[in-house]
Amino acid sequence: MGLRPLHFCFLERHTLQAIVIRAGRLSFDFDDILFFHTYFLNMASKNSYRIASVPGDGIGTEVVSATIQVVEKLAKTLGTFKIDFEHIPWGTEYYKQTGRYVSEDYLDTLRKYDAVLFGAVGSPDVPDHISLWGLLLAIRGPLQLYANVRPVRTFPGTKCPLNTATDGIDWMLVRENSEGEYAGQGGRSHVGQQWEVATEVAVFTRVGVERIMRFAFETARSRPRKLLTVVTKSNSMRNGMVLWDEVAATVANDFPDVKWDKMLVDAMTVRMVAKPGSIDTIVGTNLHMDILSDLAAALAGSIGVAPSSNLDPTRKNPSLFEPVHGSAFDITGKGVANPVATFWSAAEMLIWIGEKDAASKLMGCVERVCAAGILTPDLGGTSDTQGVVDAVCLEVEKLG
Repeated sequence: MGLRPLHFCFLERHTLQAIVIRAGRLSFDFDDILFFHTYFLNMASKNSYRIASVPGDGIGTEVVSATIQVVEKLAKTLGTFKIDFEHIPWGTEYYKQTGRYVSEDYLDTLRKYDAVLFGAVGSPDVPDHISLWGLLLAIRGPLQLYANVRPVRTFPGTKCPLNTATDGIDWMLVRENSEGEYAGQGGRSHVGQQWEVATEVAVFTRVGVERIMRFAFETARSRPRKLLTVVTKSNSMRNGMVLWDEVAATVANDFPDVKWDKMLVDAMTVRMVAKPGSIDTIVGTNLHMDILSDLAAALAGSIGVAPSSNLDPTRKNPSLFEPVHGSAFDITGKGVANPVATFWSAAEMLIWIGEKDAASKLMGCVERVCAAGILTPDLGGTSDTQGVVDAVCLEVEKLG
């Protein structure tokens, strides 16, 4: 993060006019000098951020555009930070034009930014393994965004379907995001033959397991209940998952204030439904948490409001923030995509880059709009995407 050149898009019209009038004079008096000094000092004192906007495919373009409108409105209203979104056109259309989902220098390109706001990837006419590995997984691995964090709670305007969760759900899910079952190791031989063989190798390294365990224990410690559940499958996966369990037990010694337990992944699905109140923070492997996090979002009320953060906790690389819902081509272009998950993802992004107060205010605005029943059809409402955007922007204006 650093100070950036002045962008006139952040200037109020009357201020811009005053600058033009004063700058056009042949000489300056003391009031002019004081005006310039005060104005530019105020501008320089604001935090300034560059965000890469990668809408991707399907409704990703719609919800990212909606979110940029809201966040820019928030920055202008609060006046405490500046934020500049710069569009990057990677995705399936880019792939069809160039043969690649990303540019050749994509990692260097992303490293110029403070964070990435991502939409979705996937198209009906391109196999999913090509699109996912071509774009999202091409970013997560090389940038070592090893901690995928998904807050899950019953949100205003949604209803938890569980009669076992009378007070709703409030969980924090931590997913190992760089290795495990999605390491990309394996291959196919004798392709097309009756005896064809395919292998998919799950990779677990001590350094990879330990760093996600420490992150998960620290996350649990930061929450009021200080409770962590480690998801495993070490009864049948006797190598990688046994290492996973051993490292968890070792790391736990450094967190005596955190209560933790271990649960097999299949049993964890039952616990999430039958005893949701016994859960707070959960950590699991790439595959296990990919599945459990979608279940968690549905149990909380709707996957349409579920956010996620792909973090590099070392902060050596920009982190990426995205909604969970995917490209949803069945509603693409209809103007009814739910932008709440991307709003929430943007709020998580603001927290990560240091604007915690702004993030809290943004979420307050979004929650008030949802509580008022201004919802898209997936949540039982009648509003379109822009209607939700306009309602949130109106709430943001009240902050000024």
